[in-house]
Amino acid sequence: MKINTGNRDLTSGAVWKVILRFAFPLLIGNLLQQLYNVTDSVIVGQSLGKQSLAAVSASFFIYYFIISLVIGIGSGTSVVISQFFGAKEFDKVQKAFSSFFIFMLVAGVLLSIAGIIFAEPMFRLTNTPEDVIPQAVAYFRIYVGGTFLFVTFNSIISILRGVGESVRPMLFILLTTILNITLDLLFIVVFKWGIEGAARATVIAQGIGMCVALGYVNNTHPLLSIKKQDLLFDMGLFKEGLRIGLPTSVQQCAISLGLIALLGIVNSFGTDTLTAYGAAGKIDTIIIQAVLTLSGALAAFCGQNIGAGHLDRVRDGVRFAMLVNLLLGLATFTAIYFFGDKMMLAFTKDPEVIRIGKEYLLIMGGFFIVHGGLNVFNGALRGAGDTLFPMAVSITCLWLIRIPLAYWFSSIWGRSGIWWAIGASLCIGLTITYIYYKLGFWKNKGPLRKK
Repeated sequence: MKINTGNRDLTSGAVWKVILRFAFPLLIGNLLQQLYNVTDSVIVGQSLGKQSLAAVSASFFIYYFIISLVIGIGSGTSVVISQFFGAKEFDKVQKAFSSFFIFMLVAGVLLSIAGIIFAEPMFRLTNTPEDVIPQAVAYFRIYVGGTFLFVTFNSIISILRGVGESVRPMLFILLTTILNITLDLLFIVVFKWGIEGAARATVIAQGIGMCVALGYVNNTHPLLSIKKQDLLFDMGLFKEGLRIGLPTSVQQCAISLGLIALLGIVNSFGTDTLTAYGAAGKIDTIIIQAVLTLSGALAAFCGQNIGAGHLDRVRDGVRFAMLVNLLLGLATFTAIYFFGDKMMLAFTKDPEVIRIGKEYLLIMGGFFIVHGGLNVFNGALRGAGDTLFPMAVSITCLWLIRIPLAYWFSSIWGRSGIWWAIGASLCIGLTITYIYYKLGFWKNKGPLRKK
């Protein structure tokens, strides 16, 4: 199959130009996606109060656990597609895509059903404050009902990026973001549907975005199709995606369970701390998007270049990403130091929640460079198809370091001890991952590895 790859090809040209060209629309898309994710929190916090904001915050961590499995498998498939694209094996790109699409559709429906049934027990298991549970359950059951829409949409976005596209995913995310904000204001402020209106807005926006993305893939994209004649399940390629993606799935599930365990510690300090943790965590996520974007761009860049046999470009790409990470880390900490309280004002006007949230941001801001560096190396390893080692490091640092330290430090320093425990675990994770990267075991881990 002869395909004009155009700007989708990341295997030639100056490394820094290629990465930035691919990463810029990716960054805009990721920032839009985070804006999309925080819209509910901002509008709910300002319109419905801190209990409602706490309900949205509590829902996030449980929802993350529910979708962790399919997120990991999706990342594995994206690596497979990226490396086959770099090797110019375009027939296998379509087969891997169609196999993964079928899986995600079925898995999304099953996860929606499970989330609706077990919503309330999950909130009680995480020690969610009693005054928050009714709203959390109402919001979550509607939100989780759209899981199949969410995973399908985000899978298409991930796969398009794997074949070197970043502009169209950005446009699809822009559409869903505008829709979500508009519908949030309509349902909450105008129709007065409360927290359920926020959930409905997100689900509807996600559904429309999925339909538009599917329309593009099915009718326009030269490599990807969901037409009946093309939509075939290839067990061999799916297993390869599963081989690479399953460690990431296990990693994501373990991380999400760890975050739920950490949430239990946070919840023990009351509704104000839960509200601040959720809001400040959203700000933290937005701020670090530039580095996370570098990680995502690096994964696609490394995948294609390893597929093409250009290991020297992989090393140059990692060096460039780490330099950018250093500069971004210094800039973001400065922004947090001077404007952290004003950032919290976007979510709430409660002075105690703002104080706790800024405390979190200042402590975590000191670890931005560490967090970013860890994501850069993990992106390179993920692009190489080496997902087992990052899984082991993430699980170990979370369960054996972060959570025990959070219990210990919080008993000494109160809630701030939780934030310091997170930073300590990031430092240890970066040290271990850097040593592994330098040893070079990642070079022969992907679908094109030597037999």
